Amino acid sequence: MRVSGRMLFVLMVALASLGAMSQERADQPTADNEIRIGNVMPYSGPLSEFGAIGQAEAAYFDMVNARGGINGRKIRFITRDDNSDPTTALELTRNLVETDDVHLMFGSFGTPGNLATRWYLNAKKIPQLFVASGDEELSQAKAFPWTMGWQPSFRSEGRIYANYLQAYYPRKKIVVPWQNDQFGRALLKGMEEGLGDLNRLVLVDIAFDIADEHLDGHVSILKRAGADIFVFLGVPSTASKVIKLAAAMKWRPVFIVNDASASIANAMAPAGLENSSGVISAAFLKDPSDPAWKDDPAMKDWFTFMDKYHHDESTNSSAALYGYAAAEALTQVLKQCGDDLSRENIMRQAASLRNYQPSVALPNIRMNTSPNSYLPIRQMRLVQFDGRSWQPFGDVIETAFTEGAAR
Repeated sequence: MRVSGRMLFVLMVALASLGAMSQERADQPTADNEIRIGNVMPYSGPLSEFGAIGQAEAAYFDMVNARGGINGRKIRFITRDDNSDPTTALELTRNLVETDDVHLMFGSFGTPGNLATRWYLNAKKIPQLFVASGDEELSQAKAFPWTMGWQPSFRSEGRIYANYLQAYYPRKKIVVPWQNDQFGRALLKGMEEGLGDLNRLVLVDIAFDIADEHLDGHVSILKRAGADIFVFLGVPSTASKVIKLAAAMKWRPVFIVNDASASIANAMAPAGLENSSGVISAAFLKDPSDPAWKDDPAMKDWFTFMDKYHHDESTNSSAALYGYAAAEALTQVLKQCGDDLSRENIMRQAASLRNYQPSVALPNIRMNTSPNSYLPIRQMRLVQFDGRSWQPFGDVIETAFTEGAAR
């Protein structure tokens, strides 16, 4: 894994400061009437579109509190804006632990920020649960027993697309624009590993930044390469732009987009439904903007929740649905804790989920954990957009997922 000089500096600061910090708060007993949960999110900055995750989590816990809380305790969800900066994430996390005395960190967004805080939280024995990142480095049960992922691994998702290409387009030429960060690199790495010798079919791969102003030039270069397959690895706002650009250039390759970009409301519709028809992805949650789920009981509950507790956010937000599902999973863990809300028991219950299915997960997508397995969701479905709805095809995919080796 490549680690930037800045990240190394952040980690060294965290380690150097451990000896000077008081341990007394980590050992305090849980208050009788509340559970304090800490969280950091990019409410501002280049990844602010994912701040909807934290807002939905806050609204979910408002709903839980309105219904009486968990085992007689109310949730106090304290969420802070880190502007996608790992140094800020570390500082905010330390304040949440040492000043706000949170019992656990939950659902913080992004690979860099979670890696920056992982050393500190593990040394303090503070649960770092269901991080909003698919990086396998954040699911290393033996090396970092207080840190647990939630969603499918980015690297494994990349292998799914490689397996699909091998099965359906074994001799077709490929181009890959990928987001130039740890998220994009992990997806690309999984795809390259899965393609193996067929990497020779990748004619061009282009790294782009979130605020890249040259997407039209990138897409033009990719078109001129003469490829049949276009694999996009990035965020939905960029996905919509490149799909639209390709259509404007009268180029219709087979489009594959990663799960985070597979939103009808946030990517397919802005790109144009006709332009997006035929796009392929892999998914593990229902798309709230997909009319296929309009009569689904769980999605009806979602729309009711949004109307009552979170009416400021669009009901079609896939990021908000992600936050809802993650908060639902944490609520299950806290319910399993019963009266023992010690940090040790919180981790013990998080590591003992058996076939738990978030209500808005796709059918047969379940969470399973153990003390040696910190990748809760290992399953995805291949789906194709027909211009209106996502149509699943093939079986639920499990075999592409493997636990990362402990460091």
